[in-house]
Amino acid sequence: MAALLPARRPGLRYPIVIGLLLALLAGAVTAAIAAGSVPLPAGQVWAILLHNVHPALAEPTWTAARETIVMDVRLPRVLLAAVVGAGLAVCGMALQALVRNPLADPMLLGVSSGASVGAVSVLVFGLGFFGAFSLPIAAFVGALAALVAVYFLARQGGRMTTVRLVLAGVAMAEVLSAVASFLVVTSNDPHKTQAAVRWMLGGLAGTTWTMVWIPAVAVLVGTVVLLGVSRPLNLLLAGEEAAASLGLDVHRFRAALFVLVAMMIGTIVAVSGAIGFVGLVMPHVVRLMIGADHRRALPATALLGASFLILADLLARTLIAPEEIPVGILTALVGGPFFLWLMRRRSK
Repeated sequence: MAALLPARRPGLRYPIVIGLLLALLAGAVTAAIAAGSVPLPAGQVWAILLHNVHPALAEPTWTAARETIVMDVRLPRVLLAAVVGAGLAVCGMALQALVRNPLADPMLLGVSSGASVGAVSVLVFGLGFFGAFSLPIAAFVGALAALVAVYFLARQGGRMTTVRLVLAGVAMAEVLSAVASFLVVTSNDPHKTQAAVRWMLGGLAGTTWTMVWIPAVAVLVGTVVLLGVSRPLNLLLAGEEAAASLGLDVHRFRAALFVLVAMMIGTIVAVSGAIGFVGLVMPHVVRLMIGADHRRALPATALLGASFLILADLLARTLIAPEEIPVGILTALVGGPFFLWLMRRRSK
C-alpha cells in the first residue's frame, strides 16, 4: 500500500506540474500531426488548425491536400490517442484506489479481456446487428459481463475483500484471454483472423472522426464523475474500515465505480484494442510528482496518459515506416522497464 502514497516532492508545485503537462501535450500533438509520409512545418500545422476554428485566425497559404492530411487523417488519430491514453490512465488510478493495489490496471479485473472477447466475436463471426456500433456495444457488454462475474466470484458472505477481488480478476482475465485466442485460432477466414490479432495487439490505424466521439464522451463523463468522488477515493486509500467509519458505504461505492470503469474501458478498448501499461504506469508517475490526492492527481494523470499514448502512436507509425507497429507492443516495451525502474526507485 505504501507504493500508493509517496510523499509529495516539495519542489514540484501543482500549477507548475499542470503547466508542464499541458506544454508536453501541446508538443506531442504538434509533433504527431506534423510527422508522417508528408512532413509539415509546426507553424503550418497550427495555422491550419486555427483556420478551421475560425477563418480569420489564419490566412490560408497551404494546399487543400495538406489541410485534408491535417484535418481528416492525422488530427482524428491524434485526438483518439489522447482520449484513449487519458481514459486508460484515469481508469488505472481509480482501480488502484478501489482495490488498494498498486499493480491494478484495466487488465487486472478481466475488464479488458472481457471487452476483447466481445470485440473479437464481432470481428471473427462478422456480427453486425448494430451496424457501426456493433463493435463498441459488444466490447462494452463483454467488459461489463466480466466485471459482474468477478464481482460475484469475489463476494463471500455478502462481503468482498480486496484479495479475493484481485485473485478472481486475474483468473477471469486469463480465462477470457484464452477464449479470445481460441476464437482467433479457430477462425476459418484469414482476413478476419488477421484483423482480430492486430486489434488484440492494440492500434489506432484507420481512425476516422466517427470513431472519436463515443470514447471521447465516455472518458470525459467518466473523468468528471471520478473527480466528483475524489474524496471517497481518498478515503479508500486509508483502508476500508477507516472509510466506513467516516460514513462511506464501501461496497456500494465500489460496485458503482466498477460499473463506471467498465463503461469507460469497454468504449476505449472497442476503438483501440488492448493497450497495456498505460493505466499501470501513469498513475505512479503522477503520484511521484504531486502525491496521491485524487483531486489533483486525476487531471494530471489524464494529461500525462494522453501525451504518452500520442507519442507512442507517433513512434508506432514512423519507426519502421511505411510499416506500422501495433501501439500496444510499444507501450509494453516502454512501460515494462519503466515500471521496473519505478519499483527499484521506490524500494531505495
